[in-house]
Amino acid sequence: MAEPGFVVPDWPAPPAVRAAVTLRSGGASTGRYASFNLGDHVGDDPEAVAENRRRLGQALSLPAEPLWLDQVHGATVARFPAGLRPRADAAVALEPGQVCAVLVADCLPVLLADRAGGCVGIAHAGWRGLAAGVIEETVRSLPVAASSLIAWLGPAIGPAAFEVGPEVRAAMIAADPGADMCFRAGAGDRWLADLFGLARRRLARAGVAAIHGGGCCTVADPAAFFSFRRDGITGRMAALVWRE
Repeated sequence: MAEPGFVVPDWPAPPAVRAAVTLRSGGASTGRYASFNLGDHVGDDPEAVAENRRRLGQALSLPAEPLWLDQVHGATVARFPAGLRPRADAAVALEPGQVCAVLVADCLPVLLADRAGGCVGIAHAGWRGLAAGVIEETVRSLPVAASSLIAWLGPAIGPAAFEVGPEVRAAMIAADPGADMCFRAGAGDRWLADLFGLARRRLARAGVAAIHGGGCCTVADPAAFFSFRRDGITGRMAALVWRE
């Protein structure tokens, strides 16, 4: 049986901060969800998802079950203790042993950690979440100065694949006129959007200067990543961050 695979952030987080993004290999799911699908809302066999989540906890030696969110592409931030499956697109943890998680398959996971190791956070940042301010809300929810945070941008749909309509470009520029530099003209009225660049701008405007990662495209690597834009019916990776 193959072991689950992970992308481990290359960022200068304190030793007590742990983080990972799952790859699609090493799970129990089959067919379009093969094989390490962590999403329980995409039509996969519930028993396979439960087994995958068990393997996730074992492989990463998680101190607790992750706080799984009911993600709606908004800007609500969940805080521990949050109860069962809060309706939110971000989470922050102020105590050790609290595991923040988001599910992704093209949307951008944004991980945050305090340089002193006192708190962590995570955001599910597609274009709707970015436009709604999910990054800014997550930064504001952490009880430290934004300048003391470091960020890491995980795998997401890249700028060569993220084709959007004019309404998406308009929504992003309405909140940040300089965001026009993150779009280039496509066919007809379509635009190619740089999700990583848009997130970097939002983080910088929120006061986060230390930004790492970005550039790893989920669409371009079907062996490693699930991609909703590429495949439609598909699984989900998990991005996680916690303190030991």
